Amino acid sequence: MSLEGQSKGVDLPALQEHLCGLWSRKEQEELRQVLASSLSKMQEPLAGLLDVLEGCLTVQKGKSTILNQFILTEFMRWRTNNPQASLNGLREEGRLRLQQKALGLLTDSHPRYMDPLLEIYQLSSLKRPVLLEHVDFLHDCCCFKEALIFGVKVELQKDLDMEKMCVPLILLDKLSLVELYVRDHPDLQQRLVKLLDSWCEPNFNIQTLLSRYPNVVLSKHQRDQIQPKLLIKHVFRLMEKFCIDPGLCSNSVYKRKLYSLRFLMYKTFGEKSMSEENWRDHVQAMIEGNTELQVQLVQLLVKHCSLKTAAQWAAHYNLPRNRLPLGVWDKIQSLSPKQLEIHAVSGPPESWTPRQSDQQKYYQLPLPRENVHFVETLDEVEQCREAVLKPGGVVGMDMEWRAGFGTVSSQHVALIQLAVQDRVFLLDLCAHAISHHSSTVNFIRALLSDKNILKLGYGMSGDLRSLVSMWPELREEPMKMEGVLDLLHVHQKLQRCWSGNKRCRSVEVSEGPAEKGLSLLVQQVLGKPLNKTEQLSNWERRPLRTSQLRYAATDAYCLLDVYLVLSRDSKAFGLPEDLRSIPSVQQAKSRKEKKPKEKNKQSKRRELARAEGRVILTAGQPYQTLRSQVGEGRCLTLDCSEKARDQAVHVLRHFHVHLTPADIFSRCQACNCNEYLKLSREDMTRMMRERDIVSKWDDCESQAESNSWRPPEGPEFTPHCRWAPRTALDPQTFKFPSGAEVQLETVPPALLCQIPVYFICTGCGKVFWEGTHYDRVLSQFQEVLHVSEDAATKA
Repeated sequence: MSLEGQSKGVDLPALQEHLCGLWSRKEQEELRQVLASSLSKMQEPLAGLLDVLEGCLTVQKGKSTILNQFILTEFMRWRTNNPQASLNGLREEGRLRLQQKALGLLTDSHPRYMDPLLEIYQLSSLKRPVLLEHVDFLHDCCCFKEALIFGVKVELQKDLDMEKMCVPLILLDKLSLVELYVRDHPDLQQRLVKLLDSWCEPNFNIQTLLSRYPNVVLSKHQRDQIQPKLLIKHVFRLMEKFCIDPGLCSNSVYKRKLYSLRFLMYKTFGEKSMSEENWRDHVQAMIEGNTELQVQLVQLLVKHCSLKTAAQWAAHYNLPRNRLPLGVWDKIQSLSPKQLEIHAVSGPPESWTPRQSDQQKYYQLPLPRENVHFVETLDEVEQCREAVLKPGGVVGMDMEWRAGFGTVSSQHVALIQLAVQDRVFLLDLCAHAISHHSSTVNFIRALLSDKNILKLGYGMSGDLRSLVSMWPELREEPMKMEGVLDLLHVHQKLQRCWSGNKRCRSVEVSEGPAEKGLSLLVQQVLGKPLNKTEQLSNWERRPLRTSQLRYAATDAYCLLDVYLVLSRDSKAFGLPEDLRSIPSVQQAKSRKEKKPKEKNKQSKRRELARAEGRVILTAGQPYQTLRSQVGEGRCLTLDCSEKARDQAVHVLRHFHVHLTPADIFSRCQACNCNEYLKLSREDMTRMMRERDIVSKWDDCESQAESNSWRPPEGPEFTPHCRWAPRTALDPQTFKFPSGAEVQLETVPPALLCQIPVYFICTGCGKVFWEGTHYDRVLSQFQEVLHVSEDAATKA
């Protein structure tokens, strides 16, 4: 059928020129009207749509991706009132012709409007050989990303060569796309992880790999990503994400353990901050059953320790003579069986009182051994609960877990330390009787949520994450933490006061092998640091050594002493009188404002959801209440532990929302209003001058003339929104009919020299302008928005 026949009733070349002109002038409302009118006149709108898209590509010379996205979005909206514009009523021959042309349009231009074309022309219904041929064509054109996404969209993973599809993208540092490809396919997930692990073997050569993909050209950054340490991180992350057996990733596991072994050697024999007993615990657990690691250990001991120690470990693991470094075998022959033992030398029981040198050098726990209680039964948990849950009390809180050297599994808390004025309780979470018992979980939940008990910690977020991973019930039924003071925030405030720098910076400020973290705070406030020798010890071993018990109790009790000194004379340290206000000023303010309105908020949510057909997004306990009071499927719960981007992606995919760049910022981020007033630089400057916010427009004009900044070519920020007329703004009060006043004070005066157009929300008066934030959002969400890389990276 000819072009004129397909678009009968419409002058197609004139329409295309008209649409491109409106788009260039950002006259979207008229563009919508013209497009809707033209589609209604076409006898075959599905064929006409393809002609329009193809023609716009020609007129705009391949730069009309966003325009075509806009056209497709508007077509789908138009189709809701014109359901006859569908393939369902066509004969198979006509249907196939349109599908082939739509597929060809994707092939010719590779735009990011794949989803609408797939839906409108039902491309997934094409025969699999046709779809596979299209994927191969895209791949042969070096459109690796487009080929993979198309394969995922039409669910071709089982028919495609996984390595052929994924390796180029891994090399191009697009592993996240590859993870999308293998999602919901356990066999492909396993193959992906094994593939990455194979790149960690000693004989792997990246040049050999690249020779198989001559069309893949890597930048220096991309080459740097294909190195063992980074690959191992990806392998371990994916092993945990996909629940892959570590036995399938022998190269990565071996290298991770080797790196850990070298680290432990440095901590023990170089830095000397780890005891040999702790070192022995970790090393034995790490290299057990692995001859290669045992050989590596002996080599490291020859280099960093002594020939005798190397001989002891070589004999312990019965290593073959031909694998030993020079001199080790002879040393083994010269030692007696007793001398070859690697066990610690037996001696008198370790005293609770530290050595005199340690007492002079480090902060000391001011409690006798009988006041440190090791809790491992339910009766002891109850006694601990009675001593700790006292209104008005102060509790020092810390947690310990075994360092995961070379392991895949997540870390679990082995010990919870709770310090009160005259006692310290050590809750043994390795004891099966209490570790997962509801009495223990409910006790800790009650403690953390009691606003009348002050809980002190240092860097508590990491402790709590580990606790939640061990006790899933804390995630399933989230608790409201109150009365918690993280001394890390107090320490940061203290550092800023002392340095005279109001900006937050790292707590670690000393030189050399300096104290840091809590030990540094204790040194700065109490005069001596903590002895951290047991920090990386094996906290899962039972029984714990006396030095471990002392370290664990000290770590919790020192928080009480630090808080006592700081709160007695907070002004001397440059801190506010109420230390509890430091980390939670904004939280307390927010809580105070929200408290009397909480009941009204849930009521308003329900009313809005019902009246306007909205969907409620929530997290935690409100979900259970709200879900039962709105329509089916009108309430969705989110995991707040995820990043904001991942939450947004989850919502969009859950509801099958098709977005375009025109939807970005189409509503005000502050008040959700969808009406803006467009204001020129001249008008904005005049208003700011009247309010004495800017006074030197002449200087600014001269700066603007010499400024190298130029607005981006083509339409960048073109939101789907309502545009208010200029008359909507009162020229005297700068207010809108809603009562909102333009927030002029939020516009930096220096910006006037650079930004020609401003967008003002008529609902709240917030001022927006086109800048790099828009480009960043395009780039960050391009996989969801289906926008082109050109649009996403253009600045």
